[in-house]
Amino acid sequence: MPNEAGSDGGDAIPSLRGRPSAGHGPLQGRRRSRRVFATTTTRAEKARALRGLGALGGLAGLLVALMLLPTACTAGVGARDAAGWFESEPEGLSTSGVPQRSRILAADGSVLATFFYQNRVDVPLDRIAPVARRAVLAIEDSRFYQHGAIDSQGTLRALASNLSNGQVTQGGSGITQQYVKNLLLTTADSAAEMRAAKEVSAARKIRELRFAVALEKRYSKDEILRRYLNIAYYGDGAYGIEAAARHYFSKPAARLELGEAALLAGVIRYPYAYDPVHHPGAARERRDIVLRRMAELGWLDHDAAEAAVREPIGLRVQHVQSGCVTSSAPFFCDYVQREILTNTAFGDTPQEREKLLKRGGLTIRTTLDWRAQKAAQRAVDGHVPRRNSAGKAAAEAMVEPGTGKIKAMVVDRRLGPDRERGKTWINFAADASHGSSIGMQAGSTFKAFTLAAALDEGLPFGTRLMAPRSYTPVGYRDCKGRTRSDPDSELRNSADGEGGRTFSLVTGTHHSVNTFFLALEKKVGLCETVEMAERLGMRQANGQALEQYPSFTLGFNPVSPLRLAAAYAAFGARGRYCTPIAITQVTVGDGHRMKVPGADCKQAIDKGVADAVNYVLSGVLTKGTAKGLGLGRPAAGKTGTVDNFSAAWFAGYTPELAAAVWVGDPRGGYRFPMDSLCMDGRCYGAVFGATIPAPIWQQSMAGALSDTSAGSFHRPPAHFFSRGSGEDKVKVPDVRGMRPGEAVARLRAAGFTVGVGSPVRSDKYKKGTVAETSPPAGSAEPGDTITLRISKGPGPRGPGGGGGEHIPVPPTTPPTTLPTLPPDLAGSPPPDQRENPA
Repeated sequence: MPNEAGSDGGDAIPSLRGRPSAGHGPLQGRRRSRRVFATTTTRAEKARALRGLGALGGLAGLLVALMLLPTACTAGVGARDAAGWFESEPEGLSTSGVPQRSRILAADGSVLATFFYQNRVDVPLDRIAPVARRAVLAIEDSRFYQHGAIDSQGTLRALASNLSNGQVTQGGSGITQQYVKNLLLTTADSAAEMRAAKEVSAARKIRELRFAVALEKRYSKDEILRRYLNIAYYGDGAYGIEAAARHYFSKPAARLELGEAALLAGVIRYPYAYDPVHHPGAARERRDIVLRRMAELGWLDHDAAEAAVREPIGLRVQHVQSGCVTSSAPFFCDYVQREILTNTAFGDTPQEREKLLKRGGLTIRTTLDWRAQKAAQRAVDGHVPRRNSAGKAAAEAMVEPGTGKIKAMVVDRRLGPDRERGKTWINFAADASHGSSIGMQAGSTFKAFTLAAALDEGLPFGTRLMAPRSYTPVGYRDCKGRTRSDPDSELRNSADGEGGRTFSLVTGTHHSVNTFFLALEKKVGLCETVEMAERLGMRQANGQALEQYPSFTLGFNPVSPLRLAAAYAAFGARGRYCTPIAITQVTVGDGHRMKVPGADCKQAIDKGVADAVNYVLSGVLTKGTAKGLGLGRPAAGKTGTVDNFSAAWFAGYTPELAAAVWVGDPRGGYRFPMDSLCMDGRCYGAVFGATIPAPIWQQSMAGALSDTSAGSFHRPPAHFFSRGSGEDKVKVPDVRGMRPGEAVARLRAAGFTVGVGSPVRSDKYKKGTVAETSPPAGSAEPGDTITLRISKGPGPRGPGGGGGEHIPVPPTTPPTTLPTLPPDLAGSPPPDQRENPA
């Protein structure tokens, strides 16, 4: 806060050179008042003169207060000793609450954003250059270490000097008194407290003096000086010497040099008049006064002072913005800000939480991973540019499986008013509580919850259901037992699905068949499907519970990418769900750590069930609706196309990272569908989950995981294979008569696993070639094991000729361990022997 002129200064301010001292002449009879200012007096000179008058009055007021002190004290305490009352510690004395700026940091410690009511960084005395301390003492209170709370000698000397000069050349308040005044102004929480801190009265002066006496008892001189240097206002929005040094010179206070220190010391008296950015001439004059005062006191060599006087002020101004608008991760930053402002862990009321953020000097460490954040932003901006011609938008959230840490959060916009093209205040990646978004319908990404519910009930992969071309939803009940059938509606397959035949859990998911999942949801139970989604953290983006209707599995509930990413992350973590978190640690300005909300991780579904989900969803990237959009490492996911192409999604994951991508129109997807989308000269036709969202996911995940070793999914429990792999049956190639290596290659290319059984005698096939396969040529499911039997050549001929020994056919069940292959079959292990069968 700016110091009160005169009463809170310490040394001379520049005189009005070449001008008479400003003042009011006495009135004599009916004579007109003497003109205070000449017509040629400049506005700046008038302002300086008025400040001089105010300071002179303040100094006189201080003297009056001292003279009235015995009377005031006696009147206030009755018979008690006045001196004892004055030296007792006053009520309400508090040195806490000085606004400190708060910082949000990424996981690597880099700064995401700064928040402040006053731009201040509190530092210890040893992080303030000694020359800066000397400069302030020289101009403000050179006898600070010699006198007590009140420097009566200095006050009387200053009053006499100022009265004789007709203007303020010396101030009367010492540093402790200045600190008290600044403290009362800075910590005022109400208009009444602000008025009390500013009023010009003997009562206010006495109050400040009592505080000063108490502080001198409570703290050492060094500590009072430190507090003063950290609370003083240095102009142009810089509070405290550390923020001032960074603002004006782009360096910490510990590295201030002589001229810089003198400049800052000079600003303190009148920060609005000596601000070097807006008043460089006045600031330089004031700096020179400080330098010469230091020399006069013997604290600086005269030659060094004059050398510094000849130097320019040399500013290197650095502006610090408050808030998330200029952050490199604006929507993640905004999410963190809203977490602080809305979570009762950080204060009981909104006012308390805002005060904590903007005044508490918090250091907020977050989960943001710059590699993931930058990769996601590049991918989103590359596919859906910020100012695209179609007005579409995209958002993505990334969550770490097993911890809930939000690694990235991006929107293809800048943070700002929606009326400006390419900007928005709405965080489409988050819920309403943390981004104002009401969410978007999730489409077929919700089918993963129906799949998980079916597997949780023990249904094997080979479970098959008829998927008609249209479906009338009857026979459904919600979790309260209410009928949720709709016999008058007819649900059909979306364009990325198909119907009219039977599908298994595996193929129905790979093809994303709507009517199959409606039938599966009915078989499993609508309530059980909803409860599975809720176990995995799903709620509507507005915070309300999920609505329960037959089309639940088709994703009509509006949700956020963040919640969807966290749910899919649970699959990657083998069923362990964690509430998404952005904050890992909050340290308050005084050094103590606040308790922050945790991820509250829990085992939401059985590990084996999660492994089975991973097995099925892995196929979406290799043979399903997102075929060819894998990562070259174990990954799984699900496309989502909302009806009428009003939006498109992709949610996917690896064991290390999960992400969900939404693409749609902020103006309303049904009003502006993506059925014939052309954007910035590129036309897509109808947009499915695999058209734009899946490529964004693929690019961002590849970038985010570029320096991370690939993990593997676990093989599902055997009972899920009790009806086969769930894949559609395909023709087994006839490899009889081929050399073993050729036969193995042919069968593996068709999607089968190959084993070798015992050799057999064969009159038809040459020795060393394949004589038989088990099962024989015909049809089987991809992934089934085909056992080869190699010919030993013709068998011995018995009486009557022909025939040979009978070789029993082994069972078709895949062996748990395969026999060692001959050398010509050496190569990569068959798929069912790898850790990741998908």
